Amino acid sequence: MMVGMNTETCDPAELATLREIFASRPEAAPPAGWEAVRSFEAEHGILLPEPYRTFVAEICDGLRAGPPYYGLLPLAHIPSDWGSHRPERRLAEPFPLTAAWLWEDEGDEETLSEQEFEARLDPVFDHGSLLLGTDGCGMYWHLIVTGPQRGHIWQIAGEGAIPFGPPSPEALMPGDPGFTGWVTHWAQGRPWFADA
Repeated sequence: MMVGMNTETCDPAELATLREIFASRPEAAPPAGWEAVRSFEAEHGILLPEPYRTFVAEICDGLRAGPPYYGLLPLAHIPSDWGSHRPERRLAEPFPLTAAWLWEDEGDEETLSEQEFEARLDPVFDHGSLLLGTDGCGMYWHLIVTGPQRGHIWQIAGEGAIPFGPPSPEALMPGDPGFTGWVTHWAQGRPWFADA
């Protein structure tokens, strides 16, 4: 389980890093502003984790150049390839995972009925996370907003769900955890996966 991040108070050093990265990108969308952030939070019954909360309000609300590959989505947007038949997203419901789950490797689809598997899988995609964007081919980046993983970034795809930056030498996606760590990793052009 990943812990130890301060998601309640914005660290000035993290905010300075984010400002520096996005200041050099003229195509960055203007910030959403505090009124839009507070309205979004009230609508969904959540408080966005820092530093993302201050980032969206004061620095940038989307960047077509990334991260991820197809761009950082503005607050409350859904990627065009998300699908129209998905269950309702429930940001106030806790994100259900605390460790990577590669369901394709476990064969859960074969041991559970389709309904049981979908009931277990749907909350991974739709509970407690904000969509940050996509790398295409069904690979979505999520910022966890509710539950024990609050403030962490996860990549969730058709094969499984993997946290970015867990403190483990065996991590599939090593790096500094959290939104600033994820953005910095991208800005440095580093590969997401350990074996890449």
